[in-house]
Amino acid sequence: MSRVHDALRKAEQLGQPNPEAPGGFEARDAAGVDIGPGSANTYTTARRNHVNLLPDLDLDNLLSRIQSIPFALAPETHLIGIENPDDTPGEEFRTLRTRLNHLQTQQVLQSVVVTSASPAEGKTFTAVNLALVQSQLADNPVLLMDLDLRRPVVHNLFQAERSPGFSDYLLDGAPLEQVIKRIGDTNLYFLPAGSPVKNPLEMLNLKQVKAVIHTLPKIFSWLIIDTPPLLFSADANLLSTLTDGTLLVVRIGSTTYDNVIRAMQSLCENNVLGIVANGARASELYSKYTYYYSKHD
Repeated sequence: MSRVHDALRKAEQLGQPNPEAPGGFEARDAAGVDIGPGSANTYTTARRNHVNLLPDLDLDNLLSRIQSIPFALAPETHLIGIENPDDTPGEEFRTLRTRLNHLQTQQVLQSVVVTSASPAEGKTFTAVNLALVQSQLADNPVLLMDLDLRRPVVHNLFQAERSPGFSDYLLDGAPLEQVIKRIGDTNLYFLPAGSPVKNPLEMLNLKQVKAVIHTLPKIFSWLIIDTPPLLFSADANLLSTLTDGTLLVVRIGSTTYDNVIRAMQSLCENNVLGIVANGARASELYSKYTYYYSKHD
């Protein structure tokens, strides 16, 4: 962990956004260097056996049976819309998308947990925008899963219903094709959290959760999973063991060095794809890209 300590300590001492990173937003590995190939864990390697753990699920026809809901982003969400997908604020997410797609060619990588050490650091903002830009690629169906069963908010961002959702599938037997929704006519699909539950961690330990995360990558190019913060529950720790990788979101000027270290130590280090630095000043972002795009008018 010494390289992790050194990288994070350096970032804390600087205390400023990186002006060379788009939007002050970087995807770096645990040592503070560019994301590179990692080792697939035993679970993801075993998944290549292509065994359908959900035998009642018609994988070949699932997407065609999923209903669409309007693409209606809530106001003031700062999410990437379909009307202007190439607007400047989306550039940093396209950079992250490029890095992850390159990494996917080098290792087993389809399911990604997006989490943070503490609340209000931008994990949901990052998860949703990453899913949006991934879905903008042709023939790239993406499933955004809201597995923050304690305080789910993704459905609010899309002005959609919270239920039926994942908890209803697990506890009440609601079919997957009824709880998953397609966002407009895009490649983005959304699985909301579902009805409130009293024991989220116990529910996430059900064998059906592993089966869903194991099976759905046979249909979707990416599973992007929003989870609770690492230091407030064990939900994200559990889900990270079931997925191919984890992105840790930190907020510049807010996330403390000690919290990042504690969060990293709670995860399997080989499973951490990188750290996403969120919270650059808007003036820096826009001044940089306004210059670039003005040269091409």
